[in-house]
Amino acid sequence: MSNYLISIANNETVANGVIHDPISKLKVRVHDVLKSKFKPSKGEMRFFVTANDEVLAFETKGYKKHRELLILQMISWYCSYLGLFEARIYPNWP
Repeated sequence: MSNYLISIANNETVANGVIHDPISKLKVRVHDVLKSKFKPSKGEMRFFVTANDEVLAFETKGYKKHRELLILQMISWYCSYLGLFEARIYPNWP
């Protein structure tokens, strides 16, 4: 599994960051749905994750026909990073 980069603003939590793939330059924004509002953007691909009491929304940033498998790998890596080993990924709101 590849390593990705995470960027987090000073006033944000880890569950509200951006995952960066240095090879493809793809960015996936993370939203904690329980703590902040999530408004989907047009033309972007999105997935949702549930694990324990967490509900996270993942949305691409500047989506340009990247492979869906790459996006799912980035989400899986991020969930492992957070310790959400029981995470389930959904293409639509669960």
